[in-house]
Amino acid sequence: MPVSSELEQRLVDLETRLAFQEHALGELSDALAAARSEEARNTLLLFRALEEIKHLRAAMAASPLTGDVGSEPPPPHY
Repeated sequence: MPVSSELEQRLVDLETRLAFQEHALGELSDALAAARSEEARNTLLLFRALEEIKHLRAAMAASPLTGDVGSEPPPPHY
């Protein structure tokens, strides 16, 4: 194989590898962006759920039905 043909083939191989790596990096970047977006959404949902639980706990503590242990029915006896 002549030297110029060998160099051309090496250059083509390197360009092919580079194109593949650039494509892979683009896909990884897109996946990372999607993961960050999903993480932000999940953080917001968790924050909202915790706030709702706090409000429910406060409402239950203020309720005369659940605030007084004596008003609860006795546990079943087996």
